[in-house]
Amino acid sequence: MTPNREDYLKLILELGGDQVKINNKQIVSGLVVSPASVSEMITKLVKEKLVEHTPYQGVQLTTTGLKKASALVRRHRLWEVFLVEHLKYSWNEVHDDAEVLEHVTSETLADHLDDYLEHPSYCPHGGMIPKIDQLVHEKKREKLSDYPVGAKIRIARVLDERELLDYLVSIDLGINEEYTITDIAAYEGDITLKNQKKTVQVSYKAANTIFVDKL
Repeated sequence: MTPNREDYLKLILELGGDQVKINNKQIVSGLVVSPASVSEMITKLVKEKLVEHTPYQGVQLTTTGLKKASALVRRHRLWEVFLVEHLKYSWNEVHDDAEVLEHVTSETLADHLDDYLEHPSYCPHGGMIPKIDQLVHEKKREKLSDYPVGAKIRIARVLDERELLDYLVSIDLGINEEYTITDIAAYEGDITLKNQKKTVQVSYKAANTIFVDKL
């Protein structure tokens, strides 16, 4: 399987494509590719029985696609943990190098890496790291954009996208931080979060890729 195909499967899984249908617009945004490229790749993945496509609704991983995507995610997230914990990468720097490493990592190497890291359960972005042959089913969570003013939330997981992660670093928002939503600007404007240490304004676009736990 080519790295390009693998990237599609991995993103579809990260967006929840193991349980719900993911539309082309979400894939275009996540991979920063053209709508035509997405349509072409989806056609190939359907032919290879890695995804199922429903017109006007989107795609969902088949059992075969989920197995392949879970193995890819496992390798990618193990490398992210290694890069952050042992090579002192920041959480927004790891994606590109982990992307390269995952494509050249055998299952044997992944198993040794898992042992060396003492079997981490989560990557630096809050995503679960599956065990050998385990399928990835992220805990079902609402997005930050789904909550009203006054809600108390904890940042639990964010999509592993370099542009998003750079943005979160720039506004000083991190995993496991707890906040109260104090304001939501009109017309899909910024969402203001506040705790005892700081106030953060998050764009509506970013809030749609930040998954939170309600406190």
